[in-house]
Amino acid sequence: MRIESKKYLYDIAQAAELALGFVREKSIDDYIADPMLRSAVERQLEIVGEALAQLARIDSGTASKVSEYQRIIAFRNILIHGYAEIDHRIVWNVLELKLPVVLREARGLLNQA
Repeated sequence: MRIESKKYLYDIAQAAELALGFVREKSIDDYIADPMLRSAVERQLEIVGEALAQLARIDSGTASKVSEYQRIIAFRNILIHGYAEIDHRIVWNVLELKLPVVLREARGLLNQA
């Protein structure tokens, strides 16, 4: 695996860990009520999506080993460009259901490298 691929996987894992840590022991109501928390989480999700986009550009084989990587990249684009229409419940759903899988897969790929 290329060193650049490892860097992007590391960035994905770090950002996912941060986002999940930010919401640990929080409820969706806490998330919705706290604009600073939402901003912090959204920023980390943007990093996950951008790092995956860069990984896909240089190493599509590795990127394709991350579940739904194309949807994650598309979600990043929504966060960046559709910021005015973000549904906080969808973001919360991503945090609960999708991001733990991405984190596990990124860590697994790093451990295999």
